[in-house]
Amino acid sequence: MAVAEAVINGSSEVLPGVFTDIVVEVGKIGNWLQALGLIVILWIVFQVIALIVNRKNRKRIKAMRARIQEMDKKLDKIIRQLNKNNIKKK
Repeated sequence: MAVAEAVINGSSEVLPGVFTDIVVEVGKIGNWLQALGLIVILWIVFQVIALIVNRKNRKRIKAMRARIQEMDKKLDKIIRQLNKNNIKKK
């Protein structure tokens, strides 16, 4: 009986150490997951900011494109008029 009690007592002393080691390892994994989550959240925030900035830039480019097209039409009209005038003078 003494041997059985020694084995049971010995195993009860070993098991808390094993559980402690498991809890420590799970805690380390938890810290890594928290760090990974923080990185993902920061990446999402960066992507949202980039989307907003790109959208503003696209609006500016679209407005510039419209103004350029208007200028192009006016220049074409002026060139046609100049060409008509040059043909009439000859």
